[in-house]
Amino acid sequence: MTTEIVLYALAAALILVGLAGTLLPALPGVPLVFAGMLVAAWAGDFVHIGWATLILLGVLTVLALLVDFLASILGARRVGASRWALFGAAIGTVVGLFFGLPGLLLGPFVGALLGELLAGGTLRQSTAVGLGAWLGFLFGTLAKIALCFTMLGVFALALLL
Repeated sequence: MTTEIVLYALAAALILVGLAGTLLPALPGVPLVFAGMLVAAWAGDFVHIGWATLILLGVLTVLALLVDFLASILGARRVGASRWALFGAAIGTVVGLFFGLPGLLLGPFVGALLGELLAGGTLRQSTAVGLGAWLGFLFGTLAKIALCFTMLGVFALALLL
């Protein structure tokens, strides 16, 4: 009984940290949510959360990771970003972590803009690339959050049925 309580507490902690990680790029949010759900399923001896549900949750996890990864690249690529701009957007996202919410919001934009300027782009083109990277980052984050809450819904439904 004590082990079961500890496992459920661990599962809840993983899910909560994972939800925070959907907004913070430094944390692997969706995989942590999945890990929490897996621990909860294990704690319940896979009675309510079976393998079919876990496979569906795993597919949603992979989908969330793919969408998140591709959204920023496609957003920047759509406006003709160079490799330097893509690299700059990635660096800007990491550096932005150290500046809280404003850094998270502005980091990809500033990084892509500076990367495109380094690649020889004009200020106008670099600004468009920065905006494209920022919109891609925003879309990826929103899609990741939506998929994460879909996972929570599937998990809750499996518990109730």
